[in-house]
Amino acid sequence: MAGRWLDLRWAPGFLCVPLIMETASGARDPSMKAHEYIQFSAQGVNGTAMADCRAVCGLNTSDRCDFVRMNPDCHSEGGYLDYLEGIFCHFPPNLLPLAITLYVFWLLYLFLILGVTAAKFFCPNLSAISTNLKLSHNVAGVTFLAFGNGAPDIFSALVAFSDPRTAGLAIGALFGAGVLVTTVVAGGITILNPFMAASRPFLRDIAFYMAAVFLTFTALYLRRITLAWALGYLGLYVFYVVTVILCTWVYQRQRSMSLVHSMPETPEILSDSEEDQVSSNTNSYDYGDEYRPLLLGQETTAQILIQALNPLDYRKWRTQSMSCRLLKVAKLPVEFLLLLTVPVVDPDKDDRNWKRPLNCLQLVISPLVLVLTLQSGVYGIYEIGGLLPVWAVVVIVGTALASVTFFATSNREPPRLHWLFAFLGFLTSALWINAAATEVVNILRSLGVVFRLSNTVLGLTLLAWGNSIGDAFSDFTLARQGYPRMAFSACFGGIIFNILVGVGLGCLLQIARNHATEVKLEPDGLLVWVLASALGLSLVFSLVSVPLQCFQLSKTYGLCLLLFYVTFLIVVLLTEFGVIHLKRV
Repeated sequence: MAGRWLDLRWAPGFLCVPLIMETASGARDPSMKAHEYIQFSAQGVNGTAMADCRAVCGLNTSDRCDFVRMNPDCHSEGGYLDYLEGIFCHFPPNLLPLAITLYVFWLLYLFLILGVTAAKFFCPNLSAISTNLKLSHNVAGVTFLAFGNGAPDIFSALVAFSDPRTAGLAIGALFGAGVLVTTVVAGGITILNPFMAASRPFLRDIAFYMAAVFLTFTALYLRRITLAWALGYLGLYVFYVVTVILCTWVYQRQRSMSLVHSMPETPEILSDSEEDQVSSNTNSYDYGDEYRPLLLGQETTAQILIQALNPLDYRKWRTQSMSCRLLKVAKLPVEFLLLLTVPVVDPDKDDRNWKRPLNCLQLVISPLVLVLTLQSGVYGIYEIGGLLPVWAVVVIVGTALASVTFFATSNREPPRLHWLFAFLGFLTSALWINAAATEVVNILRSLGVVFRLSNTVLGLTLLAWGNSIGDAFSDFTLARQGYPRMAFSACFGGIIFNILVGVGLGCLLQIARNHATEVKLEPDGLLVWVLASALGLSLVFSLVSVPLQCFQLSKTYGLCLLLFYVTFLIVVLLTEFGVIHLKRV
């Protein structure tokens, strides 16, 4: 069947608008069915091409469901829900706006799940692990705590890199978050509280970040990341950690010498001492304060369990505004589910957050969550010897272990091996984050099909904004509280971990999973180069302008960064919709 499809792959639009299929003679052929079009598309390009899922919007509404179900490009390898099938098979065409609205609300709720899990369960357990391993604050800050703060970005990148069709989401999200943080967040901090930046930490972090961007820029140019290249990403991050440790040692040596000679501290030393003070205050934060019981005294096992599973603090509830109450109501189901499944160890509390009935219950539920969320539950339903599924074996073993723990411990004192619950909580919360990140990636890809947007645009906008909004509010709060140097340093220090570990580990896992020698990258044309160039220009602008200001950052510098990001978004949208394009020779 000879024919051609107009505006097949990258035609921009606001919703699924039927396109026009024409035969070679120019006559319309609206009667082509889904299975015919898949065969037609596969043979019409080079004999091996797979029909792009975005072509579903060019079919008649009656054929879209069959196209989505039959086309392998429309299927997601991970996740629990098939969003494209839900849009085109379970919603009538006239209710497409309603389906998109529901998906957007579910996407926002998934971002809420990511934020709550990372802040209240993932990060505290990582902090407890670093405390038990007796790591210094600087080493823990650039390793475990950086992993905790960047967990949504890292897991989103790992999920996106696992599928070549969504690799653009990972690149767009990591680069887009980099542009967002180094312009909007850094500029907002400077506008809220102008300050003098610490010179050597700033130059160190921005130099490493520019090296990471250069590595990714080169990989995009070569259109592949080899095993050696992925290991190079991780090796560069290890070198960054070593550099931070050496800089800390040099700083401590200089401070001791200045104290001996009674010399006043330099601005950088003051900023480091300020960071130590805030770091100690952050590490001593009582994560269990929200769940502390109102009444003191001897409590029964049932009372301890009920109070430990109560995510609502009535004292705080009475003093909160209406918006905070609505947000708390939205978080209640998530917090209750996480309290039930994720143990949290707090070394700063006398009882280390030991709740005997709840912790024993978590010994049964947490391993069950592990096997049911790993690879979307594939391993959990596998039957051992054709008799019992894995999840049933896990429940039996967990129940036996919980029974022994319950009768061998008391409500008042944590057991000697209580610190092991931090590792269990770390694994469980990590898989919760991974499961939510998988759904986020699948929803964004579905929205890209409906709106005919590239994965790169979705990554640098929705995914980057969703994953970075928590860090932005945290940095703005620090700036308002009088710690702008620490917040500004976090803008450049945190995203180094995200891009190096996100790209390096994501590609390394894909190479190991597919037994391949490299990961092929398929950048979305000019758009990826606009994104990479914008990130490089923002870093060069800060590298040049900050020293020229003698590291005294003003509101003008912040406004220039905000203007840069607005210009960047305009250029990205004009490029996506074909207004800006490369002329073909």
